[in-house]
Amino acid sequence: MADDLKPGEGKLPQGLAPEPPPPPPPADRLRKRERVGPPSPPPAHGIANGRANLGPWVLVAALAALALFLGWRAYVYEEEGDPVASAMLAFERQNALVVFASRFEVVAESEYEQSVGPFTVRRVRQAAIIPASVDYRLDLSAMDADDFRWQDATSTLTVTLPRLQTSRPNLDEAEARIFTEGLLNTAGSQQMLAEKNSQIAEEKALAFAKNAEILALARAAAKAAVQQNLAVPLAVAGFDDARIEVRFEGETGA
Repeated sequence: MADDLKPGEGKLPQGLAPEPPPPPPPADRLRKRERVGPPSPPPAHGIANGRANLGPWVLVAALAALALFLGWRAYVYEEEGDPVASAMLAFERQNALVVFASRFEVVAESEYEQSVGPFTVRRVRQAAIIPASVDYRLDLSAMDADDFRWQDATSTLTVTLPRLQTSRPNLDEAEARIFTEGLLNTAGSQQMLAEKNSQIAEEKALAFAKNAEILALARAAAKAAVQQNLAVPLAVAGFDDARIEVRFEGETGA
């Protein structure tokens, strides 16, 4: 049996126990070894919250930039446009422009007479002082590009206006003062006298409206109104120092 034993092998002496295997490393040491490596990145939700907090500030900055741009565009930036086109655009928005209104009073007098044969049996006279008004207007819709001439050398815009138009006289008969003379003034005769006086008053008011002195005042008011209406559009177009000369058809001077 001794021959069956291989070198290095044999039985332990009696009374000796075999050595136990070495104990495994503690669990905490394994965990520490497992954690060895690059540090973990911070939680992603913190970065997301930071980006979300920037949203309102970006909006405020954008609004502030827009306000600065609009202010610069309105008060600093200047872009010269077409003076004739600017003037025509200002007139296109108004078909008619009332430039002058004349207020005055007219006196009308009429008479009603009733006869029997060669004898006059009734005669009534009535006089009325009636307030009246007439408007003077320009027909802007009839104007075209030929009525505007721009001289670049002198920065002058010459505007040729059409003839003034007068409205039908407006009689304020409710405020009229009536004076009657005669007897037996019946309701029928009063109506006839009132209608005749209204017709006379309208004719007189229309004649007064075409008086040379009144027309001169209306023309001067029309020129001033047109100059005022064109000054702002020309300034917006970049022609702050532009001169505006206004004349009527047939006039040789402004």
